Parts: sequence; structure tokens; C-alpha cells
Amino acid sequence: MDIGKVALLSALTLIALAYIVRWWHLERSRSLMVGTSRTPRLMDAVVGFVTNFFDTLGIGSFAPTTAYFKLRARIADDEIPGTLNAGQALPTMTQALIFIATVSVDLTTLASMILSAVLGAWIGVGVVSRLSRRAIQRGMGGALLCAALLFLAVNLDWMPGGGEALGLHGLRLIAAVSINMVLGALMMLGVGLYAPCLILLSLLGMSPLAAFPIMMGSCGLLMPIGGARFVRSGRYNLSAALGLALGGIPGVLLAAYIVKSMPITWLRWLVLIVVIYAAFQMLRSARVGDKAARSPTA
Repeated sequence: MDIGKVALLSALTLIALAYIVRWWHLERSRSLMVGTSRTPRLMDAVVGFVTNFFDTLGIGSFAPTTAYFKLRARIADDEIPGTLNAGQALPTMTQALIFIATVSVDLTTLASMILSAVLGAWIGVGVVSRLSRRAIQRGMGGALLCAALLFLAVNLDWMPGGGEALGLHGLRLIAAVSINMVLGALMMLGVGLYAPCLILLSLLGMSPLAAFPIMMGSCGLLMPIGGARFVRSGRYNLSAALGLALGGIPGVLLAAYIVKSMPITWLRWLVLIVVIYAAFQMLRSARVGDKAARSPTA
């Protein structure tokens, strides 16, 4: 294995261990709190397994997990963001470790894309948070639908396209790094990185499978940072977060085997389905937000 990839995997492993230790230490200091449930529920683990199974396929875990929390009134709405970030961080880092270790991808492309997403998230905390979430959701939803149409044309051989490269170079790499920085910033608003990163790299000529370690490595470094902040603040549900983490890791392991063994033609169509799904989810979220904004308040 390349020494650069070993270094990256080692860094991810150390960050994951540091996150676990930090989580345990913060909760141990709150051990005398009365009325705080610390035992994960079976249903939380089941939801963690299912959502992270599909997350490993590129579909994303935040939207379906949020739907479960709200439909079952499992936790308070203001605890949902923290619970998602804290509970889904370890499964996401597991995805990153598996795909970086087992999928061939150009190290320069991988490292530069991951670093750009982290930098974008750091910048985005102060910049992107001032923008309208609904406007971004509408714009991203429309852009993803347009990109899906282009990718469909490539899949049907209606237009020439790449799709086998393991890395990017020159202007294509610069464009990909710049856009991934924006995607990292948008994650601070809850706009998922997976689908737009998948379609971006596929349209630039990379193999869809090679895109998986890039998008998962990007999120694998972002989420523990956000998760630790929520744990420190206490604005999350510990029981639900533990259930998501414990159920999510086995879901990742099962789905990773399926993705790695999937024929590349099928994987291309999976990418298309994922992108269309993400586009409609973003447009739907924007529409729901518009309705909520127009509703009279009590």
C-alpha cells in the first residue's frame, strides 16, 4: 500500500479514536445527571443499520434518520442535528477507512479533495451560515437534476463521456477541488456532499467507484468535528446517538461489500438514482420550508 494512503488511513484512525475518547470523557463528566437515558434502543440501532447501509451506497443517512425521529417523535427537534452528527460520525468514518483502504484512487486527487472539503467547512461556518438554506436547496436541487440528465445521456451513449479514470489532473483537478470546497461549506447548512460529489467526479471522467473514497473521506473528517461540538454542548440525545453508531457500523460493512463487488455499469445507474433522489429531497425540503415560512405563527 502507498505510504501516502497509509498516512491518511492512520490520521483517520487517530481522529476516530480521539472522537471516541472525547465522547466518553464528556459524557462521563455528566454521569451524575438525573433523568438522562444512556441505553440505546433496539429501534435506534435498526435505523442506524438501515440508513448507513444506504448511506454507503451514496444515498445519505441524514434525511431518512430525521424522518424517523420526527414521525416517531423520538427526540426533540432541537436535538436532531446534534444526534445525527454525533451518532453518524463513526459509521461515516468506517466508510472512509474501508473505501480508502480497498479502492484504487489517485492519492493527489484524494488528499486534495478531502482537504478542500475540510477547508470549505471551516470557512463555511462563518460565511455560508448567513445564506438562505431554502435558496441553496432549490439551487442545488435544480443543479443536480440538470447534472442527472447529462449523466443519463452519458450512460445511454448519447454523448461522449469518460468514467474510468482513477484521478484528475490539471484544470479538471482544480475545478473539482474548488467545487468540493463549496460542498464542504454547504454541509454546514445540512446540504449533503455525497450526491453532488459523485456526479461531479463522474462527469469529470472518474470511475464512480473511485469517487466513493473521496466523498466518504471528505465527510469522515468533517463529521467528528461537528459531532464533538454537539456532544460538548449537550444538545443531542445520547441514547439515540449510541443506537445509530452501534447499528450503523455493521450496516456499513455489509453495504461496502456490495458496492465494491457491483459491476461498473450497474454502479453508474446507481449513481444516477442517488443523484435524482437527492435532487428531489432538496427541492422537497425547500418547498416544506417555504410552506412553514408562510404559515401564520401562534
